[in-house]
Parts: sequence; C-alpha cells; structure tokens
Amino acid sequence: MNPKDRLIFPLDVPDKDTARRYVDLLREEVGLFKVGLELFMAEGPVIMQELANEVGPNRFFLDLKFHDIPSTMHGAITTILHGITLTTIHCDQGLEALKKMVASLGGDFKILAVTVLTSISSEDLLTLGYDRQYAEDPTQLVLLKAKLAQEAGCAGVVCSGQEVKAVKKECGQDFLVVCPGIRPAWGAVAGDDQKRIVTPYEAIKNGADYIVVGRPIRTAPDRVAAARQVVAEIAAGMKD
Repeated sequence: MNPKDRLIFPLDVPDKDTARRYVDLLREEVGLFKVGLELFMAEGPVIMQELANEVGPNRFFLDLKFHDIPSTMHGAITTILHGITLTTIHCDQGLEALKKMVASLGGDFKILAVTVLTSISSEDLLTLGYDRQYAEDPTQLVLLKAKLAQEAGCAGVVCSGQEVKAVKKECGQDFLVVCPGIRPAWGAVAGDDQKRIVTPYEAIKNGADYIVVGRPIRTAPDRVAAARQVVAEIAAGMKD
C-alpha cells in the first residue's frame, strides 16, 4: 500500500451532511473512512449505501464492534455490507462464536477482532477482574486474544500501537493490525480519553497495516495539511 492508503479517518460526526463534507475534503488524502457508532446511530444503515455511492466502494471501515450471540451478529451485519473493506467484532464471545461469524459471513470484506480498547488502562483491567499478569502487561492479553482471533479465521485485529510489534511477531506479517489511539506529537487532544497511544511513525514502524487518526486531523486549523503530515509520518515509518 501507498502511505496514504494506510490512513483511516473516522467519521465520528453527528450527521450525514457533516460526514459528506469530510469525505469531500479528505477523499484524496486518506485510504479509508471509518463509520462508527455515532454516525451509524444517527443515520442508520442507509448511510453506508449513500456514502459508498458518493465515494465509491471499498473505502469504508465499519467499526461497530459487534458483540452478541453469533446469530444476532450475523443478522445485523449482513444488512449493512455496502462498500465495506473492514469490519469489527469483539474477541470476547470466544473461539467457537468467532469461527461461526467468519464462516457465515465470507465476502470481500475482512473481519477484524477487537482485542483491548486503547482507552483501557492497566488500572481498568484490574478493576474488571483480569489477572495481574494481564493488567500489568496488556500486551499479554492482546496476544491471547489475537491468537484466538487468528485461530478462528479472522483477517486481523485491532490493538494499540504499543502491542502491534508483538502481534506481528506472534501471528505473522500477513495478519492485519489496525491501530487506533494514534496521537502525533503535534496533535495533542484536550481531555483525551485514549490511554495507550503512539505516534503515526511509531505505529507504522512497529508494523501496523493501518492507523486510525481522527481528532488530531479534525481539530486542526488546516485539516488537509494535517492529514498530509500524518501521511508523511507513515511514509517515514515505512522507510525505517
């Protein structure tokens, strides 16, 4: 992939008109657009078809992090597969449920398993009841879930840039890794809820296939320039 193809911009906006403005502004600057809960809940499944009609197919990452019994997830996701390249389900259903989802969906899009959200800290994991082994070293928990996802047939996982090198080493270079929680040194976010963060350069150098960069671009005075600066960091990470 070219450097810009590795950049995913999240359409974390409240309505389709705002989403369209970002798509028009950044369609030549980023590889994929991410549709998450905020936009999807505001506009419903039809937004996927409308955006695909405007920007073309295979430009969207549907990130709803499905987490339910397999039959419910299958019924939900098959109604919204318009122009999707990537989509997400949670690892926490267990191996058999993951296998059923992968087997039942098929298609041209890739299923990624969500491991540990980048907003979760070691303290959060302790509070949730995880063993101290995993809480003190979230990479070990991410690896456990990544291996489960790989065994189930998922195309890859979502994890932080802090864990991507270990995932690639354990699961192989062909196993896709998408990294949210990306914060350029120049793109501080006030009141940031992300905990396990890295820069675009670090994530790509560590082996990430895609990075998700939202607020540092969205809140920049010049959003196109900010996207291009991220792409430059991606290119540097690929080179190194």
